[in-house]
Amino acid sequence: MTDFLAPFYQLRWLDLVDIGLVAFVIYKVILLVKGTRAMQMLAGLGVVLLTMVAARWLHLVTIHWIIQSFLASLILVIIILFQSDIRKALARMGRGPLLAAGHEQKTATLEEVARTAVALASRMTGALIVLERRIGLADYVDTGVRLEARVSRELLMTIFQVTTPLHDGAVIISEDRIIAARCVLPLSTSSDGSRQVGTRHLAAMGLTEETDAVAVVVSEERGRVSLAVGGKLTQNLDAVALNNQLAELFQLKAKTPRRLWGKERGNA
Repeated sequence: MTDFLAPFYQLRWLDLVDIGLVAFVIYKVILLVKGTRAMQMLAGLGVVLLTMVAARWLHLVTIHWIIQSFLASLILVIIILFQSDIRKALARMGRGPLLAAGHEQKTATLEEVARTAVALASRMTGALIVLERRIGLADYVDTGVRLEARVSRELLMTIFQVTTPLHDGAVIISEDRIIAARCVLPLSTSSDGSRQVGTRHLAAMGLTEETDAVAVVVSEERGRVSLAVGGKLTQNLDAVALNNQLAELFQLKAKTPRRLWGKERGNA
């Protein structure tokens, strides 16, 4: 027992900081790839490592040599497989020091989304807008049409017009960018309230059950705005309530609604 605890007695506080930092980085990487194809690739690499251990234990020399040769270029393999995720992470890190600008940018994005939802509700036009948070939504983005455009009320209004080919499905927003439109989302399998809501609401609930994303839904039958988080649906939101809830979910300070909503206020 003493021999087992001996390494712990030699730990310095710097060692604990080192371990904590490594754990934090691993945690962030898992959050970054969760819900994306990168997670499946990491699982595949895990299977390869387990196979190598088993081959060594069973003295399967050829298999062990092949896998070991493959893992010798592991860093290069990871960069090739996860290049899009690495690029996205580096872009976020590059924006990190500009905290004030990022705050204002996110606030403007949420306001545009809220204004769009209220305007569409007043016109009885259905819509489903998904806001990405920590868990990536790359798998769902791949089901739609990529746009990579800055968020604006005008563009969102245009996308959800029934005469456009992109109106059916969900719009996915990451940071201040509309990543894709006409995306297919998983439907909720929960029986709670599933008979009282439509397909858009079920899709919003289904996605937020599997990820930490936030979904704004506009009902074309009732002209009402709802918000889905964690598989739960909050219905009949007006402009002020929607803006406040979005700001709280993204840990931002909501602005006092004055001229922001104009004639659209309360039309949800």
